[in-house]
Amino acid sequence: MDMMFEAYLTHESGHLEPEDIPHTNNPVWILGRKYSAVHDLEQIRRDIRSRLWFSYRKGFVPIGDTGLTSDKGWGCMLRCGQMLIAQALLFLHLGRDWVWSPGTRDRTYLKILRMFEDRRTAPYSIHQIALTGASEGKEVGEWFGPNTVAQVLRKLSAYDEWSSLVIHVALDNTLVINEIRESCSGSSSDSRGARSRGGYWKPLLLVIPLRLGISEINPVYVQGLKTCFTLKQSLGVIGGKPNHALYFVGCVGNDVIFLDPHTTQQIGSINNKDEDSEKKLDCSYHCQQASRLHILNMDPSVAVSFFCRNETEFDQLCQQIRDHLVVPEKQPLFEICDNRQEKWTPQEDTAQEALGAAASTFYPDRQLDDSDEDFELLG
Repeated sequence: MDMMFEAYLTHESGHLEPEDIPHTNNPVWILGRKYSAVHDLEQIRRDIRSRLWFSYRKGFVPIGDTGLTSDKGWGCMLRCGQMLIAQALLFLHLGRDWVWSPGTRDRTYLKILRMFEDRRTAPYSIHQIALTGASEGKEVGEWFGPNTVAQVLRKLSAYDEWSSLVIHVALDNTLVINEIRESCSGSSSDSRGARSRGGYWKPLLLVIPLRLGISEINPVYVQGLKTCFTLKQSLGVIGGKPNHALYFVGCVGNDVIFLDPHTTQQIGSINNKDEDSEKKLDCSYHCQQASRLHILNMDPSVAVSFFCRNETEFDQLCQQIRDHLVVPEKQPLFEICDNRQEKWTPQEDTAQEALGAAASTFYPDRQLDDSDEDFELLG
């Protein structure tokens, strides 16, 4: 817990009040909700404290046969992935208006939190994520990039029957609407299915991995990235800065607001939060204040994410993406279309190469590679 106090002090910068939220007339956006930094400071901090904050832990049962009993130094993106899907579960089961306090003993909340405890049997534990990462070519103890952790969470969510959450990872900078509709169209037997035009709809966690530059973010993408935090369905951005994975939950001006997993804490079990030790442990899953970073200091490898409880929210999201992220931007963050373009025929290879050359001329920083090789996370 010492690092929590260090983080607090580093943001004091000689002022009596921490600089997590600046005194500004610019609106503060936290996961699609707009606040005033002048009038809503306590509400902003309460919103941030209500997010589940997962950090490094030590003392857990070894992961597989590795002997690793802590994820310090390698698990930062795994923890950011946990924060991302935990936020989706909070929105799904408790709603956007739900707030946490040290006295919270809501059974649904405690059930969600137990799903992330550092033990082998927890559905979204560090053990499950690290071991599942092996199927994505990442050995236990290796760092993950945004795409890798999204793919791992997609696989693990299939075992979470309580939530019936669909995680769709949109690759190649393209959001294909009908692919998502097909994934989310469930049956009436789905426990979390919501009735929609075509029957039942499973809640959606949409993740779009992007690379917005080579070694740094191309400024042309800044406005689009900031806009993502303003959409009602925003679930934030997983990414980082050099050597650090971070979970970005909002923005103010040209700064992004994030939760940092780089604090090492002791493990424990929350159970039903009856004992003082369990109450204290619960508090360790909530960051008292967030931190800020200039948006151009972010690593260019990111994954923007959105949560849609039902089909209506998905339709609204698609319209907002078109209106605010695609049409106004000369170089949008990603494309959106109804159906995936059919594969090129051999006769069209020459045309395809010409288009690719043109794209590289106009958009030199845009890379369609969905790998994580250029996203270095060292600790």
